[in-house]
Amino acid sequence: MKYSEHTIARGDVSLHVLDFGGEGPPLLMLHGLAGSSRELIPTAEALREEFRVVLMDQRGHGGSTRVPSDLSRQAYVDNAIAVLTALAAGSRWMLVGQSMGAHTAFLVAAHRPDLVEHLVMLEGHAEGSDDVRDAAALGEYFRSWPASFADEAHARSFLGDEAIVDAWIADLELTEDGLVPRFDADAMERTIAAVHEPRWEEWERLRVPTSVVFGRDGMFSDAQKDELIRRRPATSRHDLVGGSHDAHLDAFDEWIEVLRARLSADSPPLARRPSPGRQRSGVEPTEGSAP
Repeated sequence: MKYSEHTIARGDVSLHVLDFGGEGPPLLMLHGLAGSSRELIPTAEALREEFRVVLMDQRGHGGSTRVPSDLSRQAYVDNAIAVLTALAAGSRWMLVGQSMGAHTAFLVAAHRPDLVEHLVMLEGHAEGSDDVRDAAALGEYFRSWPASFADEAHARSFLGDEAIVDAWIADLELTEDGLVPRFDADAMERTIAAVHEPRWEEWERLRVPTSVVFGRDGMFSDAQKDELIRRRPATSRHDLVGGSHDAHLDAFDEWIEVLRARLSADSPPLARRPSPGRQRSGVEPTEGSAP
């Protein structure tokens, strides 16, 4: 599997981008907090015959600038817009995001509806959190990681066996000191603190077709999911039969089926599947190949 890698400069930040090519409509996918484009490669591979799929490492993540000075929501939005306009100027994109990436995606669609044909959010929400301890706790968790892991076995022993762990381990950078994360814990705390600010105004003014997808054992309660739809009744909602907050990893086949249907203008609406809703707290191309 071949893809092109691009570096896009945005102020003092370099953005790492994977472009899978193809003749279909352009599709940008955005990963979640402390993740990277790598975890979305299987989704890109599943869709590359129908779309020109593009993945990006968001600022502070993966192969992009590790500790940028600006970690505001607007900075993330501007980065996504820079990729959209650099790679397919004048086109309307399909926009897909998971978790923080979903939050960024809907803000992009709210600010630049002229660039977005359809928006799909996996385990994303506009509500935020009014408890400052949430962001602090996440920062403390990432700061609890060792400065480096001796090897993958050491990393797995420390990190556990949740779906996201495979993606975290695959994304560790090999250095002389061992395997180290590609993100900074303090930067992650600052980033998620901004995500936790309510963004109902932008959500309610969305004018592009929008679909939300939730894992059965995801982060949001039924009440939170219902409120998202109440605030924007035109939104299409689909609750997966399986999957966690990282349903793109642990409910992959169902995720792809739902995503493909949501993005296809010719597909009939999917029947909504109820779930328990359990709550959890310029451009320089080079060649690369997907692992």
